[in-house]
Amino acid sequence: MADLTTKDIARNIKRIRLEKGLTQAALADKATVNVNYYAKVERAEIKPSAEIYEKIVKALGVKSGDIFPF
Repeated sequence: MADLTTKDIARNIKRIRLEKGLTQAALADKATVNVNYYAKVERAEIKPSAEIYEKIVKALGVKSGDIFPF
């Protein structure tokens, strides 16, 4: 089971992705990560590396503070 921080990050990523009108596949492509891997990130099933979070933040075009709850 994912910890609360991982769940909060996943919720924030999904919320912003939806606000921008992107599909999981489109965002995964922009972030150059596998779509199945990205889906697991968004469901908080895995804890990605800082490098993957950085790719997702850049693909969303937001600041890291918009994703991370700390």
